[in-house]
Amino acid sequence: MSQPYEVLQDKCRTLRLAETSKELPNLLREAEAKGWTYYEFIHEILRHELSCRERKNSEKLMKWAEFPEVLTFENFRLEEQTAIGEKQLNVLKQLSWIDECFTLIMMGPTGVGKTHLSTALGIHAIEHGYQVSFISMDRLIYVLKSKEYLGKSRTKYKRITNSDLIIIDDVMYMAYESQDAHLFFQFIYEMYDKAAFILTSNKGPGEWGKFLGDPTLTTAILDRLLHRSEILTFSEEQDSIRMKYRKALFDNQKVES
Repeated sequence: MSQPYEVLQDKCRTLRLAETSKELPNLLREAEAKGWTYYEFIHEILRHELSCRERKNSEKLMKWAEFPEVLTFENFRLEEQTAIGEKQLNVLKQLSWIDECFTLIMMGPTGVGKTHLSTALGIHAIEHGYQVSFISMDRLIYVLKSKEYLGKSRTKYKRITNSDLIIIDDVMYMAYESQDAHLFFQFIYEMYDKAAFILTSNKGPGEWGKFLGDPTLTTAILDRLLHRSEILTFSEEQDSIRMKYRKALFDNQKVES
């Protein structure tokens, strides 16, 4: 004969309360032990279900974002940055700039923390329910070129265009063909006023024309990206944080052959 709670579990599954169904026996035992009121019991059931759904949604969004590393604010050394202070960082953490479709352009040499800061902001946004996509400029161009005939690129493109925040890493790292530049323009044109952007680059916007090969097209792209924007400049004199905290296989002693 079925336990009384098993009938309730079946009803929970029918109502698609899967997490509540799993946890129901424990919740019932806790309710009896602590003498919960009806209100407290219902509150705990709904709280548990919502908490589990939020966790699963966050896990799904993290998977879709495809961050190269999980880099959070916990290990972000603000005191070593030249581009941003505590007050400015707190403003960014409020995330209102995502709703306003702002563009953050992070400029500076390799290894100074641009990708770390952009990833930390992306993860922070996901924790607050935003959909985020992280992609390098090179891979974005590949996705734009192949989305018509490759299923994986089509899926990635759909996730990018459905995102609230799009992080494009290593913008203008190399020169692009005319066709690639036009595809990038069409992408920016399509997403203008639909998503916020974070762009990381070791080149200033004034130099982007050299890499796109079309000054008019570059002006059109920048006109949209810079309409609502903030530029964070990491000093050229700042030491590479990666090199400062690098891990070595051998100690400082000379390795004998």
